[in-house]
Amino acid sequence: MLDVLFRGGLVVDGSMDEPRLQDVGVRNGVIVGVGEPGSLDAMAHEVVDATGCWVTPGFVDIHTHMDGQATWDPDFTPLVYHGVTTLVMGNCGVGFAPVRAGQETKLIQLMEGVEDIPGVALAQGVQWSWESFTDYMDALARTPRVMDYLVQVPHDPLRMYVMGERAVAHEPATFDDIAHMKDLLRDALKAGAAGFSTGRSDNHRTALGDETPASEATATELRGLASAFAGLDHGVIQVVSDFDLFKGADRFDDEFNLVEDMANASGRPLSLSWLQRDPGGEQYKVIAARVEAAVARGLPLHLQTAVRGIGVIQGLDASFHPFMGFAAYQEVAHLPLAQRAAALREPTRKNAVLTGKSQRMSGDGTAIPPLVDILLAQIERISARMFPLTSDMNYEPAITDSFYVRAKAAGTTALEAMYDYLSAGNGDALIYFPIFNYNDGNLDTVRSMLDHPQALYGLSDAGAHVGTVCDTSFSSFMLKHWVLDRAHNRLQLQQAVNMMTQRNARYMGLTDRGTVAVGQRADINVINPKALRLEAAELHSDLPGKGKRFVQKASGYVGTWVGGVRICNNGVLTGQRPGALVRMGQVAF
Repeated sequence: MLDVLFRGGLVVDGSMDEPRLQDVGVRNGVIVGVGEPGSLDAMAHEVVDATGCWVTPGFVDIHTHMDGQATWDPDFTPLVYHGVTTLVMGNCGVGFAPVRAGQETKLIQLMEGVEDIPGVALAQGVQWSWESFTDYMDALARTPRVMDYLVQVPHDPLRMYVMGERAVAHEPATFDDIAHMKDLLRDALKAGAAGFSTGRSDNHRTALGDETPASEATATELRGLASAFAGLDHGVIQVVSDFDLFKGADRFDDEFNLVEDMANASGRPLSLSWLQRDPGGEQYKVIAARVEAAVARGLPLHLQTAVRGIGVIQGLDASFHPFMGFAAYQEVAHLPLAQRAAALREPTRKNAVLTGKSQRMSGDGTAIPPLVDILLAQIERISARMFPLTSDMNYEPAITDSFYVRAKAAGTTALEAMYDYLSAGNGDALIYFPIFNYNDGNLDTVRSMLDHPQALYGLSDAGAHVGTVCDTSFSSFMLKHWVLDRAHNRLQLQQAVNMMTQRNARYMGLTDRGTVAVGQRADINVINPKALRLEAAELHSDLPGKGKRFVQKASGYVGTWVGGVRICNNGVLTGQRPGALVRMGQVAF
């Protein structure tokens, strides 16, 4: 007798094979049968009528920042609402282990600055009960989860643990420092850590505005850490780098040579965060060319690719909007949202804001995000890619919808057009600002990136940038936009599903999931394509300390199963938590 029988769905099995109408049978958390409709034993504890639906493997999200949230939220919301059944955290070199007593605040400031997670939420939510990275894994493993998860060792905490203040001061690591970090990394890998991550981006800063501790780590240090993988048959490396974009071709080559050195020293797959920048819009092509050349020489390099523009959502209650640094705004910033919007509509206050000067600090001493100054300095140009984010959640808007065009049509400035938009009604309007991947005013560049043979579905940043970004919906967007709705140059259904399932699973070394096939773990989605849509992003004050975050759900998921257990039923959590920490190298996958 089967535990679950999925009957009559269009099985998109995770490979690149054509979808087929099939039944799928599950017993003891494993797929035991896949066959023509009616060919499997009809006796089952649960029969799911999948007629008219897609039956896919559960999605594997390899780029999340759930490291802090994992300590207080066993349901990994809102990622769970988008068909994800396995996630990977510990990306970009930031995280919470290892940690020495007294370093906790510095790690919170690091995560708050780099990943825009409210410091108050981390301070109240993270329950520190570990020192080593193995301790951290053990602490996480004690709590049942809604889905499976893997953890990578982040470079910044590792460096701070070994070097203390010398790491924060960006001193070069000594031979002994490197040997110590390598030993700790190897211990974590042997205990089941899924890999190592490092961040080398000028855009990543702590909450105090400082560069991250490992951002200028030397080639010697990085090669030494990569050698910790020697002799192990699991583990990946994740790197985010600007490739010294503004420092010349020689600096680019030096940085990419370092990436290749890490891949050579580790012998393991390595992925790079890949996006189209502004300025430097053609650099992504140069990165791709270097990756292609490296792969031709046998290096396992990959490109983590977003599925839409990467940017921020602005709103009066969000973490960021253009007016937050103006004194006339700060005078009413404490008011409830609707009252604040009404106050902003007062002609005298509006004039004071629009003729005033944005400050670096608010009246209570809170730093204004640097992005405010960057935006205001280039507002007329940048406003051409700033758009009203309406309830249809259109992430590929035309320039005719931009505030630049709206302002020209109204005979006003772009800043005034945004002011009027944000202050209207109850003040809950949102502005979408795709900073990366949108230089041409469309997603054609993203479409070409998704076709790259080394592309991996990634960069959702789930759990991060919670007050400005809501890209946890990437998987739902992948299906809704690229498979169903785009007017031209869509993705084939099997390609989209393959990228989110089998390709990511195999990259991580997971061979027990990622396809709908006999013997595979029963991580399964049933999706009604006719009902699939992204719901509006909403600000919720549901983090510890009443911290705010954007939450976005999706309709159309009939159900999601992890290990054969239904965790989500038509968008509602069932309360079941069959997920666990996946310790790589501990069992055969």
